[in-house]
Amino acid sequence: MSRRGSAESDQKTSEEVALLKRTNHLDTSDSSTRLRDDDTFDENDPLNIDPEYVDRGERSKERQRGGRSSRFAVVRKFILRRKKCCIASTAIASVVLIIISIGAALLRKSVPETRSSPPWYPTPPGGTLPSWKNAYEKAARLVDQMSLIEKVNITTGTGWQMGLCVGNTGPAVNVKFPSLCLQDGPLGIRFADNITAFPAGITVGATWNRDLMFRRGQAHGREARLKGVNIILGPAMGPLGKMPAAGRNWEGFGADPVLQGVAAAETIKGIQSEGVIATAKHFILNEQEHFRQSFEWGLPTALSSNIDDRTLHELYLWPFAESVRAGVASIMCSYQMVNNSYACGNSKILNGILKDELGFQGFVQSDWLAQRSGVASALAGLDMSMPGDGLLWANGKSLWGRRLTLSVLNGSLPMSRLNDMATRIVAAWYQLKQDDPQNFPSPPPEGEGGPNFSSWTNEETGLLYHGSGEGPTGRVNKFLNVQGEGNDAHGIVARQIAAEATVLLKNDDNILPLSRSGWGEGWTKGPANSKFKVAIIGDDAGEGKGPNFCPDRGCNQGTLGSGWGSGAVEFPYLVAPVKALENAFDPNEVIISTFLTNDVPPSNELLDVDLCLIFINSDAGEGYLGHDGINGDRNDLFAQKGGDKLAKSVIQSCGSGNGKSIVIVHSVGPVVVENWVDEPGLKGLIFANLPGQESGNALVDVLFGDVNPSGKLPYTVGKSLADYGAGGQVLYRPNGIIPQQDYSEGLYIDYRHFDKYAIPTRYEFGYGLSYTTFSFSSLKITPTKPKSPLPSPRPTLLSPPSLSTNIPSADKAVFPDGFLKLKKFVYPYIRSVDEVKAGDYPYPDGYDSPNEPSQAGGGEGGNPSLWDVHAEVALQVSNTGGRKGKEVVQLYVSFPDDVPVNRNGNTWGEGSVDFPVKVLRNFTKIELDPSTSTIVSFQLTRKDLSYWSVYDQNWIMPTNGKFTIWVGNSSQDISLSGML
Repeated sequence: MSRRGSAESDQKTSEEVALLKRTNHLDTSDSSTRLRDDDTFDENDPLNIDPEYVDRGERSKERQRGGRSSRFAVVRKFILRRKKCCIASTAIASVVLIIISIGAALLRKSVPETRSSPPWYPTPPGGTLPSWKNAYEKAARLVDQMSLIEKVNITTGTGWQMGLCVGNTGPAVNVKFPSLCLQDGPLGIRFADNITAFPAGITVGATWNRDLMFRRGQAHGREARLKGVNIILGPAMGPLGKMPAAGRNWEGFGADPVLQGVAAAETIKGIQSEGVIATAKHFILNEQEHFRQSFEWGLPTALSSNIDDRTLHELYLWPFAESVRAGVASIMCSYQMVNNSYACGNSKILNGILKDELGFQGFVQSDWLAQRSGVASALAGLDMSMPGDGLLWANGKSLWGRRLTLSVLNGSLPMSRLNDMATRIVAAWYQLKQDDPQNFPSPPPEGEGGPNFSSWTNEETGLLYHGSGEGPTGRVNKFLNVQGEGNDAHGIVARQIAAEATVLLKNDDNILPLSRSGWGEGWTKGPANSKFKVAIIGDDAGEGKGPNFCPDRGCNQGTLGSGWGSGAVEFPYLVAPVKALENAFDPNEVIISTFLTNDVPPSNELLDVDLCLIFINSDAGEGYLGHDGINGDRNDLFAQKGGDKLAKSVIQSCGSGNGKSIVIVHSVGPVVVENWVDEPGLKGLIFANLPGQESGNALVDVLFGDVNPSGKLPYTVGKSLADYGAGGQVLYRPNGIIPQQDYSEGLYIDYRHFDKYAIPTRYEFGYGLSYTTFSFSSLKITPTKPKSPLPSPRPTLLSPPSLSTNIPSADKAVFPDGFLKLKKFVYPYIRSVDEVKAGDYPYPDGYDSPNEPSQAGGGEGGNPSLWDVHAEVALQVSNTGGRKGKEVVQLYVSFPDDVPVNRNGNTWGEGSVDFPVKVLRNFTKIELDPSTSTIVSFQLTRKDLSYWSVYDQNWIMPTNGKFTIWVGNSSQDISLSGML
C-alpha cells in the first residue's frame, strides 16, 4: 500500500489539537464557566464555536411544538451550565496544556496494565457469512458502479439539520441509491407527529415477556417504515446498568446481560420484520452521562471506561452478541473512551471484537459527534459518520466528507476500506429489502418516498435543509397517522406492556386488587350509606403542564411517562393516573379528593380518608439536559421533589392513622424506599416504571385486578446507594483532565454484587408479587452433549466481495462547475486538485501487523457452536391460587468450585477462576388458570456454561466439577436446584 498521506487527514487533526489548546480561553473568575467577551463567533474560523450550536444539537434547535418555542433555543455557553459536581476551576484549566504536552506516555501510564485495548488491524470485510450472502452480492455490484464521490457521500452524514431526520446520509444519485433517514429512538419516533409513545426499555424488561418485546419492536418498526425512516436508533443495551443512578439506564432493559440480550434480540427481530434497520447502541461501556463526551462537561476530553477482557465479554458484550446473532444491521459506537481510546476509533473493539469475533456484517455508525478522528476512525472500523459534522456541532466541518475523499486520493485511506464501508451500508439496505418499492418507495423526484415528517418544524412546508437557513423548500410534514387502528392500534400493545411490567412489591392484608365500589375484600365497611373515601396525592398523579411541556421531556412535572433526552418522543397523549382512577371508581359509591402537588396535604384533609394513593417518582436522562440540580445521572436513589417526605407524612396521617396507603412509583430505575416502607399504614407498593402514553389506564388495569400483576424487577432495589458497592457509583467529579473510570468490580454488579457480599436487599432482582400463587416442582436436568473445554474450531468463512481498488483521477472529485453550495452542508467534493498533497501518513501502532482471526468467531454473534445445547432442564409449574395469572420462571447457574486457571486445557497460573454466586441464564413467562399445571422446559447452551478465558481468548467450559442449576421466581427465591 502507498504510504502517502496528507496532514489534513491525520489521526488527530490540527483543528482538534487547536481546539484542545483553546481551553485556556475560559474565564473562570467565578464558579460559572463562560466565554470571555473577546471570544466572538467567526463563521470562517473552523475552530470557533457558534454559540447557537455548542450545547449539542438537540438543545439548539428552534422547534415550534404546539405553538410554543423551545425554551432551549437560546445562545448557550462554551462549557454549558454550572455544575456543582463538575467544578471547572482555574487550576484545572491551567493544567490542560500541561497534560497535552506530556502526551501519550502519561496517558498510557495511567491505564491499569490489565485494562488495555491492543490494536487490531485490518478491518475484517463484510460479506463473509451465508446469512448475508445475497445482500452482499447485490451491494457489491451496486457499489462497484459508484464513483469515489458517491461512496464518500453514503458514508458521511450531511450535517446537523441538513435533512428532515436527525441523521441523513448523502445519496449515490447515478446508481439510484437514496439518502438514508436515521431517527431516534428506542421508544418511538422522535420529533414526529401521530406516533406512539411506547413504554421505555426498562419497562419492557420488567415484563420479562419475549412476545411483548417482539410485538413492541414490530409496532415501532411499522411506524418508522410508514414515516419513511430507514434506520431506527435503537434498541439500547448500553448502558447495561452497573450504576443504578446512571441517567440512561431506562433506555435499556435491565441490569443483567441475559435479560438485556433477550429483550434486545426480540426488539431487533420485531423492528427488522418491518424492513427497518435497527441500531444496537451504545457500543460500548457508555455507563454514565457525566463526562461522556468532550466539552459537554467542561473538559476537553471524554472519560475513559477501563475494563478487563473477561468482564467486557461476560457482561457488557453479551447483549451486543445476542443482537448480532439476531441479525441487527447497524451498531452505534459510543461517546466515551474505552481503555483510553475513543470507542468510535478503538480498533480492538470495532475490528477485533465486533467485526471479527462477533462476525458483525452490518455497518458501524458513530453516535452524534462521537467520531474524534478522520482516517484513524475509518481504519479502526467506523463505517458511517453521524451527523456528518466533525468536532463541533453544525458547522459543516466534517472529519470525513471532502477529507475522506482526499484521504483516498492521497493514498492514506485504502480504497478497499472505503469499498467495505460503502458495501456494508448498501448490504444492510438490501438485507432489509429496502429496495422494495412497495415498502420503501423512491424519494422525490422519482417517487413519493423518503421521510414524510420534519424533525425541525411543525409547519406543513419549510426548508428541506433547515440548518442551512437557505435552499429549497417543500412539503416537509404530511402528518401521516401511523399509530394503527382498531384491534391493530399500537396503543393496545403499549397498554399491555405497561400493565404487564407493573411490579407489585408489597400487598399487605391483600389490599389489592381494589374494588370499584371501594368496599372490597379486607375492608371494614363504614356506617350505613357511607361512601368510600379515596385521596389521590402527588404531582406524579396529575397532568401537570402537559406531557410535552419541556423539550425532549427535560423536566419532571406531572406524571412521569419517560426519561429525557434523545430517547424520548413527543407524547400524542398521556393518560394521567388521576384521570384513569376517577373514571375507574364508581362515583355513586366513592368520593375522591385530589392533591396533585408534592406539598403535604393538611392533616385535617385526610382525617376520614379510607385509602390514600400516593404517587412519587424519580427522573433522569441524557447528559445534555438537566433540571432541578440533576444533570443526566441522578444524584441519589431517593424519590425526587420531596417524594420521601410526602410518602411518609401521608402514610402516617391517612385516616388519622387508621387509613390504608398504597405508594405508586414511576421511575427510571431503583428507588430507595427505606424512609417509609415499613410504616404500619403502608399496605401496598407498586413500581410502575416508565409506562408511556397509556400510563393511567395500565395502572388501573392492575389496581382493580383486570390484569393480574406479573412484572418482575429488572434490577435490585437496595437499602442504600452505598449498598451497590464502589462499582455502582457514578463518577460525579473528574479525577483528572481525562477522567478515569476503572471497572475494578469486574463481574460483580447488581444482584451479583449483593450475592457476593451477602448484602441484604429490600427487593431483589427478579422479584414481583401476584394476586395468585405458584409452585415449582419435579425438576429434571438432562445432559444432551458431553462437556468439552473449547468450542468447535472456527468455521471457514465465505470470501468477501472483490471490488475495484483503483484510485480515480482527482479531477473527478472536484466540485462541478456551477454547483450551488448550501451553508453548513457536508459535501464529498474537493475544491481543487491542488488539495491532494503527498506526505507520510502516521499509521497507528500495529497497523502493519495483521491480527489472526479469533477462534471465538465464525458466525453472527460468535462461534456457532456456542449455541450448541448441552443440557435440558424441565420442571412443573402450578397455579396454586384462585386467579388466572402469569409467572416468570427464572433459571440461574452456579459454576463448579475450584476451576483451575487453564490455557489450552493445561493449568496456567495459580489459584482458581472466580465466579459469581449465580448468574441468570434463561427465563420464560407462562400463564396458568387456577389449579392448573404445565411443564416448562429450558435449554442450556455451551455459552451459558462457559466463561471467557483471557489466556485462551475463547469461551471455556469447565469439565471437572458440577454446575448447580437453580430455578425460582427471583434471584433469591429459589424453589428448586439440581446438579449438572
